[in-house]
Amino acid sequence: MAGKRPHVLAVPIPLQGHVKPLMSLCRQIAKHGVKVTFVNAHSIHHKILSASQKQQDEDEEDDSCHSIVMETVPDGFTPEDDPNNHSTLLENLPRTMPQSLTDLIQRINTSNPYEKVTCLIADIAFSWIFETAEKMGAEPVAFSTPSVANLAFMLHTPKLLEQGILNINGSLQTGDVVSLSNDIPSWRNGEFLWSFSRDPEIEKVLFEFTTKGFKDEPAATELICGVCFFRKPAATELVPNLLPVGPLNLLDSNNVESTNFLYEDSSCLRWLNTQPDRSVVYVSFGSSGVFSQQQMDELAFGLDLSGRAFLWVVRPDLANGSPVVYPPGFGTGLGKIVEWAPQKRVLSHPSIGCFVSHCGWNSTIEGVSNGVPFLCWSYLGDQLHNERYICEKWGIGLKIDFDEEGIIRSRYEIKNKIDMLFSDNKFKENALKLKEMCGKSVADGGTSYNNLKKFIDHLYRR
Repeated sequence: MAGKRPHVLAVPIPLQGHVKPLMSLCRQIAKHGVKVTFVNAHSIHHKILSASQKQQDEDEEDDSCHSIVMETVPDGFTPEDDPNNHSTLLENLPRTMPQSLTDLIQRINTSNPYEKVTCLIADIAFSWIFETAEKMGAEPVAFSTPSVANLAFMLHTPKLLEQGILNINGSLQTGDVVSLSNDIPSWRNGEFLWSFSRDPEIEKVLFEFTTKGFKDEPAATELICGVCFFRKPAATELVPNLLPVGPLNLLDSNNVESTNFLYEDSSCLRWLNTQPDRSVVYVSFGSSGVFSQQQMDELAFGLDLSGRAFLWVVRPDLANGSPVVYPPGFGTGLGKIVEWAPQKRVLSHPSIGCFVSHCGWNSTIEGVSNGVPFLCWSYLGDQLHNERYICEKWGIGLKIDFDEEGIIRSRYEIKNKIDMLFSDNKFKENALKLKEMCGKSVADGGTSYNNLKKFIDHLYRR
């Protein structure tokens, strides 16, 4: 019928690393006139509102979000629950969200018959939502946030369970490693998407949440990921119907990050403007990593020993949830410390020379697409497998090794590895090659550019 407008309902997993890339995709869709409704769990929505309200006092308004409607659904917390407990939230959502989404779609469709929800994009681990989409007459589309290799592993998990390679808790039952292809780094215990060695109960919840619903092929009609193909990786052959549309951070150039859970301190950008090109060590461990005080001390002294300018993101809860205490003798004369940084703009800044990172996939792809070498400090989940790509497959970084206790890294190793990244041009050269590939992919006529156009055209044809 003439006048009808496609309408996408987007539902991310309520974690920072999942909300952010899906919003980036939605911004690109909205730019082409598609209506977008973005749905967060109630507790997450309030974190975003709190951070964005403070941000708007500093930054220009983000015009691209005007056509994106923000909605919430109940997160199922009881008065006794801790609203910051991610495992409780993930356990609640399969029980509470399907009916909440059904009610929301009914309300939307009733309010404007010319803008009914025609497509529901959800994280692939939310496969149970796709049944709701089909029931409500919306096309189900899956969105994947991990690397293509880890997506392939997740989709192969039912077969690995059936073969007895993995046990019901998501750990290796036979052998020391598991491999899907000779061209893909193998996985060891503790390197899976759901791995969380600090708390086996949380690990079990994450395993069940991540793999639930994959006994058969996902019900989604499309499978989108926010990356581009690097040298036709073997992992893409294991996910043949994948539609890569990224790197999304290169497409989403807006200044305001409306989906951050924490306020971004943009003063670090002014500080970066005073530093020479490729001279600064950027240090950030994502939204959920925690350190012991001993690890904090080693990192602080390692940065001091490097003698280089550094920008260090130190969240209020980084020191294992306790107030951060810097070691005696640590000085920040060479560096700047902020609680949260506008990472996209930091990594694209010409003064950044290397990235000390936990190797979460969002951080990995943001560093790669900006040609920045890595010092890898991974500690859980798929971060360790991403680290192997960075160091072994792409040759754009070095890893920090555990000491004999398996936890604390040495300040001298940190200093030496930073020196190596700055002195050996091969890391920078390899990183710049990957940056060029990323740029070509999203440019007019590139693979990701064409895939995104193909998907948006498909939305209008429905």
